[in-house]
Amino acid sequence: MNIIPIVQILGFLLILLSFLMTLPVNLLVFGDTPDWLAFVKSSVVCFSIGAAALALAGRQKHALRQQQMFMLTVSAWVVIPLFSSLPLLLSDMKLSMTDAFFESISGVTTTGSTVLTGLDHLPDDILLWRSIMQWMGGIGIIGMAVAILPFLRIGGMRLFATESSEWNEKAVPRTSHLARSLVLIYLGLTLGCVLTYWLLGMSFFQALNHALTTVSTGGYSTSDSSMGQFDSPSILLASTVFMAMGAMPFFLFVRFIHGQRQPLIRDQQVRFFLRFLVIVAALLTIYRVLREPVDPFETFVSALFNVTSVVTTTGYASTDYSLWGPFAVVVFLFITFVGGCSGSTSGGMKIFRFQLSMLLLREQVRRLLHPRAVFARNYNGRVIGDDIVASSVAFSFIFLATLALVTAILGALGLDLVTSLSGAATALTNVGPGLGDTIGPAGNFQTLPDAAKWVLMGAMILGRLELLSVFVMLSPDFWRS
Repeated sequence: MNIIPIVQILGFLLILLSFLMTLPVNLLVFGDTPDWLAFVKSSVVCFSIGAAALALAGRQKHALRQQQMFMLTVSAWVVIPLFSSLPLLLSDMKLSMTDAFFESISGVTTTGSTVLTGLDHLPDDILLWRSIMQWMGGIGIIGMAVAILPFLRIGGMRLFATESSEWNEKAVPRTSHLARSLVLIYLGLTLGCVLTYWLLGMSFFQALNHALTTVSTGGYSTSDSSMGQFDSPSILLASTVFMAMGAMPFFLFVRFIHGQRQPLIRDQQVRFFLRFLVIVAALLTIYRVLREPVDPFETFVSALFNVTSVVTTTGYASTDYSLWGPFAVVVFLFITFVGGCSGSTSGGMKIFRFQLSMLLLREQVRRLLHPRAVFARNYNGRVIGDDIVASSVAFSFIFLATLALVTAILGALGLDLVTSLSGAATALTNVGPGLGDTIGPAGNFQTLPDAAKWVLMGAMILGRLELLSVFVMLSPDFWRS
């Protein structure tokens, strides 16, 4: 395999990463930057290696083949977190390599699990870098979801390949304009979120950090109490809105700003996603109102916020929802798997796969009643081919098999059932907090053994890459081709 194109692109990404590493120092020039030297050293290392990679690859442009696309996708999501961990490793926090890499992978994959405690007292530059990693990962996820995975036919993502070509040709004339539109939308949502948080009472530093991790559906916060540090229903509602927007298909936003309003309103994925959030939050509200004397409005706001946070795989928490009762714990465990829409910053199994499963179930029931009938599968006005169905079924199987394997490994390492199962689920779906006393909304991953952290790191990358990208590379046929 010709790896020169892969080296070339990775070199460019490392140079871009080196400039991003200077942001905590530049933006906090009059603030708290005790680890400025760690960021400078890390930036120099990234720039040097990136420049060397570009020099080695040369200036010639290369067209990537499918095999190279697989390798680039997987290697990029390992290399970037590895180098992003340098500021954490070189800082005064004296983190171990395992903890620094865990925090970085969790950040870049927008998982949001953390091994750090005492966030309220951490230096501003470290807090800001954690937020920047998630924001950077968010735009990378969008690019991968709309440009790479449909091309690679991963897990039913080819369902959106026709939409990519459609808004390439009609909504946006050229690919460069498309990329520019996606970046501008992402920046616009982030700036709007910063301004909203600031106007609602956050300090500018808090607003900036939480906006970066809200739009990217990452979930890193500046406090151990996450969003619970803000006793304000208006902030929770605003956060709910921006998390939901971050979990919607960004190609629909591109169409919207280019005059095509109807697709965003009529999209089956978006409508199901929004209805699901409201219905689950309403059920939890009714459950809590019947159990204890609580204010219905504040209870609904809290339920809607936490449900949206888990479903969009953001991972914020305004309270320890595991204390709401057994029914709530079961609900939050199951909605961990759902995820947001395809083409968004969120993780999880994605809404469209559940919709495809329901279509197949309905078709099977009707086929039992009418064996000779011919049924057409339609989704968002398009016919669904057998290849898309097969890919989605394969993804679901490999997801459940990987979940079982990771849970078993964590159990073998000494973790209890709740911690093992919820830890595996939250890593594969890139949600963040799990359940239980250790990794629940009120805990973190610091006390887990290093071996368990490495297992969870692998699960985070597998989940972010839709699993099949990695498993394809493990196949002997991949290397023989």
